[in-house]
Amino acid sequence: MGSAAELAAAALMMLGYPCLMLTALLPSVPAFAAVAAVTYLADLYLHRRHSYLIELLTKVRAGLSIRFLVRELLLVLLLARLDLSEAAAFYAAIACFTVFFGLQAPHGALVTLIGKRRSMPVQTRNVDLVSRVRIPDAPPRLLLRNAGEKVLHLDLPAVVGLLVWAGGGPAAAAFAGVGVTLGLGLLYVLALVPYLRAKRVPPRADKVLSAVSAWLREYRPETVLYFSGSADSAYQVNMWLETMEQLDSRPLVLLREHFILEKLAPTTVPVISVPGGVHLMNLDLSTVRVALYAANVGKNIHLLRVPTMKHVFIGHGDSDKLASVNPFSKVYDEVWTAGRAGRDRYAVADVGIRDEDIVEVGRPQLAPIQPRREAPAGRVPTVLYAPTWEGWDDNPGNTSLILAGENIVKRLVAADPPVRVLYKPHPFTGTRSARAGAAHRRIEALVKKAAAERAMDPRFTPDTAAQAAAKAELARVEQRLAELARTFEGGGDEAETARDGLVDYRRHAEVARLRAEWNDAYWRSFPEWEHRVITGAEPRLYDCFNVSEAMVSDISSVVSDYIASGKPYAVTDSAGLGAEEFKRQNTAVRAAVILDNGAAGLDALLSAVRDPAADPLAGGRKELKEYLLGPDEPTSVERFNAAVADLALKSEARNAGQTARIAATTDDPGLTSTKEVPAG
Repeated sequence: MGSAAELAAAALMMLGYPCLMLTALLPSVPAFAAVAAVTYLADLYLHRRHSYLIELLTKVRAGLSIRFLVRELLLVLLLARLDLSEAAAFYAAIACFTVFFGLQAPHGALVTLIGKRRSMPVQTRNVDLVSRVRIPDAPPRLLLRNAGEKVLHLDLPAVVGLLVWAGGGPAAAAFAGVGVTLGLGLLYVLALVPYLRAKRVPPRADKVLSAVSAWLREYRPETVLYFSGSADSAYQVNMWLETMEQLDSRPLVLLREHFILEKLAPTTVPVISVPGGVHLMNLDLSTVRVALYAANVGKNIHLLRVPTMKHVFIGHGDSDKLASVNPFSKVYDEVWTAGRAGRDRYAVADVGIRDEDIVEVGRPQLAPIQPRREAPAGRVPTVLYAPTWEGWDDNPGNTSLILAGENIVKRLVAADPPVRVLYKPHPFTGTRSARAGAAHRRIEALVKKAAAERAMDPRFTPDTAAQAAAKAELARVEQRLAELARTFEGGGDEAETARDGLVDYRRHAEVARLRAEWNDAYWRSFPEWEHRVITGAEPRLYDCFNVSEAMVSDISSVVSDYIASGKPYAVTDSAGLGAEEFKRQNTAVRAAVILDNGAAGLDALLSAVRDPAADPLAGGRKELKEYLLGPDEPTSVERFNAAVADLALKSEARNAGQTARIAATTDDPGLTSTKEVPAG
């Protein structure tokens, strides 16, 4: 539905048109001008916010062109009501708006043609296309970005000039405005024409694909990370990028949607985005021996059909949810799980996955999670509350947020001895359930209120000098990151971005270093006892793991990941299954403090935080960590690389055997001849 500000802007804009008609009928030039300004500004605001309400207006036949046309027709009505319909400027206004809207057709056609001719069958990052194909610069963003919106706003000179005339000004103002509008509209159309010339458009699709295949033959990729999904699922491929960078074999990321590429995290790995199935089939992937799949989606079939490589499902998290034992996994040569728990899940689910096809490789992404350390004496311990979102149905077991969230936070902020609360909700929270959204807002208010009260408590004294220094450091790092982002951002379209999308290794390393500095400065920029609500991408979830002494969460991969730290954690049984049944159904809670919706049991978690020696679940967490995630040695990255190398050898053996069988068939004509069978 959009934010409250967006709803208000949409209401002002739509109410503005009846008001425009009223002011035109009265008639009142000042009132008409004021209301027209409101409709212009509200429309502009909604477009700048990329509001979904704009799309809704289009669906109800109140699109952008209609809104501008209605406003202009009402201006003509105003002029007529002022008895100006016999003046030459009145006819000039009608002619202007008629010709102006006539220019929309060639303008729209040119914008569409330029976009189509400059579209690429593939988009790339870190792939050298410059030496293989000529890709000209994109048209200036000024011409093509929001082109439809821009050209319609060229009516402003005419509208202003006519209103000046209607308010008693000279007719010359009307003629001048009309001339400027028509001149700018015509110039805009003429400025687009040169970009249809052959020298201004990229080569044909077959030539681009040939160039990409030539690069592939030179690069000779061995391991591919393949991904297809919705725009919201980009995190599923992003979590594997660092692992791909650490592979011993030559990696490649293969995407099936360009919008995923737009949300891809920075990486040094070559990336190819190829939406078309036919185009994918024509890429030269003959050197690839292992294909990794992070999600079970229909488009996987386009690569699964290739027999010269081995196919592996690696997933995008480790939990006891049904998605972790999808029967679709039967299509892969192997399924890689973090630890023994994943293997056992498939055995219990009995969905057709053979035990010998499961390989335990750990979770390479968990390397940044730091193990438990003794907190400095006198420091207020931190408890992270990281509930998952409400899910696609109303199962109370999906999230603790609705039924238990407030109770959990109230007990934590009132704990004695005190603890610090970090509240980091799932980014999807409230997107489907209004109840979840309301609970989130109440919890956010609780945390902020508790933070304000603690700031007034004389027991807690901030180190203002250290915090000021940290904030200054934070500002410096953010400024440098912004500079690097501006340097990296290109002004071109997909063709130019593919041409220029080679990684700058020095910049990539600097961004990684600055991000670490930002994280360190962020946690020092406020008191270590201050409650905090953390939304958005930064700081990341694992950064919150590292500054916490304990966590409260729900059944999700968040719990499995936190187990890597060895720290105490609690999980809420919001569905009311009971502790024993809850543990039976969910492996990850077998070493957890189980909470009910009233947050009973939270004292046990806080006791383990305050006195690690009196933590009865410490041994169980250590055993569970190995069961879920595998042993600490060899490291997960080493095990992952070993699994890739082993499967690549199997792929080579399969291909060699296939070649030998084909050769044997060719050498022995009797194997291919058709023998006659006597009749009768």
